[in-house]
Amino acid sequence: MTTTSERLSEKEKLTREVSKRVSQSVFDGSRLRVVLLVDVYDGAQQQFLEAYEQLCKQVASVPGHVSDQLCQSIENPSQWLITSEWESAPPFLTWVNSEEHVRMVQPLHSCVRDTRSLRFHIVRETGGAAQAQSAERRLQAHPRIGDGVIRHALTFTVKPGSEKKVAKILADYSSPEARVDDTTRLCRTSLFMHGNRVVRAIEVRGDLLAALRHVARQPEVRAVEEAINPYLEQERDLNDQESARMFFTRAALPAVHHVSTEDQSEGRRQALYYPARPGRGMRLAELIAQTDSAAADDAGSPVLRSTVFQRDDVVVRLVDMRGDREAEVLPRDSRSAAEVRELLDAEVARMDLITDRRSPGA
Repeated sequence: MTTTSERLSEKEKLTREVSKRVSQSVFDGSRLRVVLLVDVYDGAQQQFLEAYEQLCKQVASVPGHVSDQLCQSIENPSQWLITSEWESAPPFLTWVNSEEHVRMVQPLHSCVRDTRSLRFHIVRETGGAAQAQSAERRLQAHPRIGDGVIRHALTFTVKPGSEKKVAKILADYSSPEARVDDTTRLCRTSLFMHGNRVVRAIEVRGDLLAALRHVARQPEVRAVEEAINPYLEQERDLNDQESARMFFTRAALPAVHHVSTEDQSEGRRQALYYPARPGRGMRLAELIAQTDSAAADDAGSPVLRSTVFQRDDVVVRLVDMRGDREAEVLPRDSRSAAEVRELLDAEVARMDLITDRRSPGA
């Protein structure tokens, strides 16, 4: 499968690879290694194996999939490791965030106690001569220089007509305890709405999964979640583990690109919603990422930092701007702007800020 990243010119590739301002991106064109840590219920190993075999048959035909392995711990038979290799990150993310994937993994839920998914670009590897000469085995040329912050978002829709009630509920609550444990801390939560769509972006230093579980246990957050339940378009029961799991699986809006300038001033936070045509969300996200990467390298640009989130046909751009400047909706380059317009299913929307909270010392 040829990704859009592979079609870049060598000069464009080099420019993007060596940019130290981009701390996170799925658009490098390099191979991806996915690691899934699985804790299986005692006595459910055979059920787990059967579910995995069915999953393997289905995933083998997914574009971009290369191979996978299933491993069992030699110390604890309940612990399993699934690794898979993909041609690049975009095809994997397209699949893992799809309804098809939600249906595929459903049989695993009844036999698995806990899972943890990790995704890595392959930077270096040791192999035979034939492997080293293979043009298909692309490595990330330069490691990313991150800032220690993990960015993630959730998005969902509420019933039309309930927007004002939901906005009030989401704005009027006490912030949860920022400290999760000795290594993890909540840094910032920004919540936006446009029409009946809600986007909640969070920044975490440390372990994202631990932070999400910590937040879910906080009484203040639990009260807010219960209060908005009657207004959600997708029904959920937070007391039902499977119902809650399915809701938050579908609500996940992963960050696919983050870029930051050397200027560490706070700026004014804005969010723009780009509704993509069916099947074109990843390409739309890539074009926006390219635009903001170029802006970060331009000393005269008002863009301080930008994060692009994407799932299916939902693309959200969270951007911090200098002063009172408004973020430009389309790229300045006419060719890129024209392609963005072609990929849009509706007009780009500036989202309304509901709340933006920083934890002390973040």
